[in-house]
Amino acid sequence: MPAPAWLLLLACLPWWLDLPLLLACVLALLWRTGSLQAQARLLRLGLRWGLPGLLLALLRAFGADALAWLLTLLAALAGFSLLVLLENWLDRGRPREPSPAAAGEWPELAMAPIGPAAAIIELQPPQWRALAESLADPLGGELRWRDATLQLADGSRLDGVEPRCDFAVDGRWLALPLAGQHGLLLLDRGRGRRHRLRGWQLAGWYEGQPWLSRDEERMPLAIAHVLGRDEDD
Repeated sequence: MPAPAWLLLLACLPWWLDLPLLLACVLALLWRTGSLQAQARLLRLGLRWGLPGLLLALLRAFGADALAWLLTLLAALAGFSLLVLLENWLDRGRPREPSPAAAGEWPELAMAPIGPAAAIIELQPPQWRALAESLADPLGGELRWRDATLQLADGSRLDGVEPRCDFAVDGRWLALPLAGQHGLLLLDRGRGRRHRLRGWQLAGWYEGQPWLSRDEERMPLAIAHVLGRDEDD
């Protein structure tokens, strides 16, 4: 409250009384000794809040016409410029805190990592297993191939697939090529979902997830990108 009250007081007083008061604050800051040294902060606040009060007193004295506004704006430009110069001169001997960018030497900054660390993805190539009469299932039971039909351990049947398959490390995913080299059938046995993907082939496995590609010349994509949604572990 004292600072706005000081501004209003100077705005109500004649400008020719405000000016000596502000000049007295300037002189006290320039030749501060003894008790004035402890009041330096209050003197600075008095100048920062007192200068707008002086400008309002000038505007009130000269009227609110265009010439008065022009003179007031010129006085504000000169006054605040002088105030900035005064405060910079008063702070000339004060040590400045180093910025975070200057805290370390430039070699450390140049070698500092930027962004998240890159991960190298190495795919485990598929190990196709021929489906003869039976094949052990990592999740328990057997896969049986009879009459061009695959019978899963739970009793369900799959048609239109080739007699070969591959499992993820944990057995959650089961991959089977579609008959005629037209794509891939993926069974997400953790969720009970089937994905019949035309035009895709199994490129390999990474962290228990299948990675697919259109052909050998294109970069493999994770199953989440192929399906267009995030797959939970």
